Amino acid sequence: MGGLAGCAPRDSSHSGTHGSRNIFSFLNRSPSPGTPSDDFTPDVEIALRATLDEVQILAGPPTTVWRFQAEVLQGRPDAVVEIPDSYLGPTLHFRRGEAIRIHFTHDLDEPSIVHWHGLHVPEAADGHPRFAISEGETFTYEFKVLNRPGTYWYHPHPHGRTGPQAYYGLAGLLIVSDEEEAALDLPEGPYDVPLVIQDRMFDEENQLIYLEGGRGRGGPMIGFLGDRILINGRPNFTLDAATHPYRLRLLNGSNARIYKLAWHDDRPFQVIGTDGGLLAHPVQRPYLTLSPGERVELWADFSADPVGSEIILENHDIDTGETFPIAQVRIAREETTTLSLPTELSSLNGHQEQDAVNWQNPRTFDMEMRHMTWLLNGRTFEMEEVAPNEIVRLGDLEVWEFVNESRHMLMPHPMHVHAVQFQVIQREVLPEFAAQYDVVKDGYVDEGWKDTVLLMPGERVKILMKFEKYTGLFLYHCHNLEHEDRGMMRNFLIEP
Repeated sequence: MGGLAGCAPRDSSHSGTHGSRNIFSFLNRSPSPGTPSDDFTPDVEIALRATLDEVQILAGPPTTVWRFQAEVLQGRPDAVVEIPDSYLGPTLHFRRGEAIRIHFTHDLDEPSIVHWHGLHVPEAADGHPRFAISEGETFTYEFKVLNRPGTYWYHPHPHGRTGPQAYYGLAGLLIVSDEEEAALDLPEGPYDVPLVIQDRMFDEENQLIYLEGGRGRGGPMIGFLGDRILINGRPNFTLDAATHPYRLRLLNGSNARIYKLAWHDDRPFQVIGTDGGLLAHPVQRPYLTLSPGERVELWADFSADPVGSEIILENHDIDTGETFPIAQVRIAREETTTLSLPTELSSLNGHQEQDAVNWQNPRTFDMEMRHMTWLLNGRTFEMEEVAPNEIVRLGDLEVWEFVNESRHMLMPHPMHVHAVQFQVIQREVLPEFAAQYDVVKDGYVDEGWKDTVLLMPGERVKILMKFEKYTGLFLYHCHNLEHEDRGMMRNFLIEP
């Protein structure tokens, strides 16, 4: 089945603690993570299941996939919205302030757990791989939606198997809204369109091929790169649009591919949101650089485009320079509208670098690879340990600096931090890597709140974040899923 067979869990043990220590003795943990609480009253309760299925993706035989299925057990029926004819999980629609309970049942033959990417949730609800469950088991998540309105997503997070599980189909969008956002009069309903961008490779029987098959550009060290781009789980995506503004929500759901997106006629992008929701005001970009895990929201106004015209969304490969279409917008009908792009979108309530407890001495995290293992500060992932420089205090505002300057296997790394949304406050690049950096830099959207940030080779990036609300053990890692699975992930501990 194109690599689905033989997906046994890999050994999660690693050596080389380099001063790490076991932290279970002083973790402030839930007494029974994954079980319903008597004192939690949900506004929305959902049953979520990971299962094997078949989906018609290409002409010919159906494709065997792993997929999420969901149903509302209690609360708003519109909290779960299916994406028609797609292997992607249903889109979950939450409102800020709602109490959410999700019963995740696992029907596949290797351990898994679900991470709510970008959401600020308690330790027990964050999808740490130590909570992975086996076939036939159920894990219950309980959390309050604290995040700003925006585009988030959910995907598996078992150690060593996140790449293949997400690749075979386990992923879905999660959209948060509130009354303040609704008052902006942004495009909604059929004019609010998600675009989940993923690359895949199929064999002659339309079955997915992953790295186990030894095929595909890239590889375990570079990351999987497929030869076909899917949008919302479908090839040859076309949006039949009206002469009307649209809100396009883009997610790079690929394992490793970095996209450099542009309209074929060079019209600029009007960006209204990023990972952590709406920006303070729109910003314009000639193209978009979007690494795995990143989201961006666009105001795309087709009001001036004649009926029958087509606008092509292209990708410009950042390594080869090859340009190829990944989606098209076909103007199918004429409509009139009074909607206009707001000049002010949201209040970001950001922090100042000088207020950080370590603003003159940032925590630094170096990325490198040794002996076919990706490392952070010379350490690989260890399920139950943190190093002394990976312990922070609840309530502190800190500066972290990610450094991508190692000369061995130097390549891009999209870094993701759990439990927070952060501000990108500084980028620097070594002079000898400036040409490669120049290929993507004008497509960065560093404004607003982020949870994933791309570092090109030779680049270092400072981020500013505050550890609020929850204590416990959380993760930071490269969101190139093959890098994450091969060690480029570490715990950090938030202490009281």
